[in-house]
Amino acid sequence: MRTIFVLFDSLNRSALGAFGNTGFPTPNFDRLARRAVTFDTHYAGSLPCMPARRDMHTGRLNFTHRPWGPLEPFDNSYAELLSAAGVYTHLVSDHQHYFESGGWGYAQAFDSWDFIRGQENDPVAVFAVPPVERIRQLFDPRHYPTDGMEPGRTATRRTLSKNVWKRSRHAINRLEVREEDDFPTAQCFRQAFDFLDRNRDSDDWFLQIECFDPHEPFDAPERFKTPFDTGYNGPILDWPLYEKCTNSSEEIAEIRGNYAALVSMCDAYFGKLLDWMDKNDAWADTALILTTDHGYLLGEHEWWAKNRMPYYEEISHIPLMIWHPEMPRRTDARVTALTQTVDLMPTFLDLHGVIPPAEVRAHSLLPLLHGDNPQRETAILGMFGGPICATDGRYTYFRFPETGDPSALPLYTLMPSQMEELFSVRDLSTAELVEAFDFSQGAPLLRIRLSEKLGEAGMGILDNWDDGHVLYDLRTDPGQTRPIEDPQVEARLLDAICAHLRAHDAPRDLYDHYALTDRMATS
Repeated sequence: MRTIFVLFDSLNRSALGAFGNTGFPTPNFDRLARRAVTFDTHYAGSLPCMPARRDMHTGRLNFTHRPWGPLEPFDNSYAELLSAAGVYTHLVSDHQHYFESGGWGYAQAFDSWDFIRGQENDPVAVFAVPPVERIRQLFDPRHYPTDGMEPGRTATRRTLSKNVWKRSRHAINRLEVREEDDFPTAQCFRQAFDFLDRNRDSDDWFLQIECFDPHEPFDAPERFKTPFDTGYNGPILDWPLYEKCTNSSEEIAEIRGNYAALVSMCDAYFGKLLDWMDKNDAWADTALILTTDHGYLLGEHEWWAKNRMPYYEEISHIPLMIWHPEMPRRTDARVTALTQTVDLMPTFLDLHGVIPPAEVRAHSLLPLLHGDNPQRETAILGMFGGPICATDGRYTYFRFPETGDPSALPLYTLMPSQMEELFSVRDLSTAELVEAFDFSQGAPLLRIRLSEKLGEAGMGILDNWDDGHVLYDLRTDPGQTRPIEDPQVEARLLDAICAHLRAHDAPRDLYDHYALTDRMATS
């Protein structure tokens, strides 16, 4: 068996024609949908980027014990398990978070990897003294603030706020003249085709093609922007702050157009992969999986982005398509069963005949391709410390914590790192060694209390929500705008949350955080 796993970041389900988008064409994503099986009720697990990837690697939820961070020493990654079984694993990615402190171990789990430079805040074009005036002339200050940056003066990570620093790195990269071939997505697929051409006659390999696009900033080559020209002639708007949407209708249209242009670029390069499959008759012996980690709000619910609001359907309900060469071809085959990101790990292992470890809490999706009965009645998802969302595919229930104090909920890890830096000495001073969990292979873990809210954790959501626990019926209200009251449904989904927490050996602290302690062993 050969497997190609294509992972785009922030690829909205609603942007694909196969899931109902009629606003702009996605011919190649739809081309796969006509051949493969499309999953209509597929949800994220842990959010955002790296927590989602730990879910994928381990077949377990990350957010029940910790926020964003590296792979743990005791984690059984699908890449390592496949390699140990004789399957060669290779990663091609421009996802710069893999090479920050909080993303360590994921790429290294593969037998080999190619890293493409230049996405988001990865400083490829380097100026010791930033060209402040050029940045101010070209970019909207709401998306690219320059507070603390003065012409002719050196601005460093220590003198600028984190947000100003990160966005200035991308602005500087964009000042460089680039041809389309220089864009990271183009480079990712070029490197992927190098691997595919070298190994077209080999068997037993797993290739992961992972593109940061269409994650913000929404920067695409001109030929993809032209069809979405809105007539806007102001400074560049392509990297919304994670905040309430207060833009004009013209600005909203421009930002959405820039996102659509980037999706169109992803679709075009994905089409090159389908062309390779056609040319090499790879459909006969190669599995192909397409998905994303989470979605992104483009003004829906009056919000931009993610991480600051409940995990609405636009964020949590994500696309998934699977082609299996041993599956009879069915035109426009759909699976309505509830599935989740964690299910990818046992699916990858199943494709190559590898048995999942005992601690895996997910299910292979291959039986669903053949019409077998669903294995999942409910799923939970969330960010560490933020609300837990439970869904059965029809209802979504958000259980909010009792407090937004970050020190109230300890995390458990042996890799104490945030997105870009290690935990502070202040936070590490709270650490204590505690007994192993059922997934840590006998290793004890550090129990650490955070002194401040992390943007990649979920407690900041509480600052923007005053309505308490909330339940939606997606059948009558797919936009989640009209909360309902149904005590029986709420109780059932609350029981489901507790069942999932028990299955993941969640600590008592988590039950306390959500006022569920009295249900730890009774539901």
